[in-house]
Amino acid sequence: MLWLFGAAVATPALTGCATSPVTGERILAGLTPDDEREIDRRQSPHQFSQDLGAIQDAPVNAYVADVGARLDAQAHRRDVSYSYRVLNANYVNAYTFPAGSVGVTRGILVELDSEAELAALLGHELAHVNARHTAQQQGQALLAQAAVMGLTIGAAATDSDWTPLIGLGSQIGASALLARYSRSHEREADALGQEYMVRAGYPADGMVGLHRKLLDENARQPGLLETMFSSHPMSAERLQTAQRLAETRYAATRGASAQRERFMDRTASLRALKPTIEACQRGETAMARKDWGAAQEQFTTALRRTPGDYAANLRMAQCLQAQRKLTEARRYAEAARRIYPTEGQAMKLSATLKLAQREPAAALDELQAHERVLPGDPGITFLKGVSLEAMGQQRPAAEQYAAYLRATQQGQAAQYAASRLRAWGYLR
Repeated sequence: MLWLFGAAVATPALTGCATSPVTGERILAGLTPDDEREIDRRQSPHQFSQDLGAIQDAPVNAYVADVGARLDAQAHRRDVSYSYRVLNANYVNAYTFPAGSVGVTRGILVELDSEAELAALLGHELAHVNARHTAQQQGQALLAQAAVMGLTIGAAATDSDWTPLIGLGSQIGASALLARYSRSHEREADALGQEYMVRAGYPADGMVGLHRKLLDENARQPGLLETMFSSHPMSAERLQTAQRLAETRYAATRGASAQRERFMDRTASLRALKPTIEACQRGETAMARKDWGAAQEQFTTALRRTPGDYAANLRMAQCLQAQRKLTEARRYAEAARRIYPTEGQAMKLSATLKLAQREPAAALDELQAHERVLPGDPGITFLKGVSLEAMGQQRPAAEQYAAYLRATQQGQAAQYAASRLRAWGYLR
């Protein structure tokens, strides 16, 4: 018995059938509208932090939000508070949570050529919300994954080594929290998104251009779109369908402006970073192969171009950490902290580096700072336990480990937490 345990955190229960706001037909939805809003409130901040937070470019974020608002006005659902932000992630993707919290990575935004293509991208995500695809797909699976939201660490802590490792997955920044849509859902979202963008005054060819870019980019650099294509299955058939609709149902939109000049003007500051973003993409690809030397070279290139880039500094720190170059890694992590003082990933990385250099009190300060700006991350709870244990504070450490096990009992970190609680007599 573990007497430190309290009640488990409650999660919304699955509901049964609901009515599609788009078709009026009955669908099997895993979440109620209230559940959808709660999922957005609790989980989207962690995913957006996994993708290194919103870019520190208020005009670009405001521009994307303005385009989104034009599409919102055409949407079926009026019970949703849509929101849009461009994220510092370098990989190519866009996604939404079930109540309309939309993220667009800088990696995809710099590949677009017009506002019409941006409207197609946002319209597609908006369509998933309106057709309640995200509610259907995320449902119970997403709720089950809530226990590991934001957790990218694996415990390598022993009595002599306080070095939790940062997980360097094949797609850095990608999260299990994102919905995986079926091909039928993707087709429906394409059609509905194209309808929304046309209603908002854009040419239907914007959806065609978006699909063509994604397919061409996947042929050129397939790894870069791995996450997007796993969550948004792509095919030539989708491109052909969008093109057919543009030539038939929406033929009258051919004369509409794609607003290319406005897009280029309003995104110029971000597009100026494209060489930096591409160097980061190559570095992250090398990290996925554990080719640390090649990765470090690419991040050096990125930082030479843009010394104040948050993502490049953070990835360089992670790359150096993986090589056990901890002092150098801390220098870049501290730079990232200065560049973006309210973003959680640099705080978490800084904490792990301080733990690795046997500075648990300083690590705990970083973890508490993270908890203030981004509460609810079980990984931070676990690391607080590690820090407190290293400081010789057994009882507070046990409380953190118990709290972590209330969130999840799977994985190396959970095994370690349980082993410490058993050794201290709190768990039988």
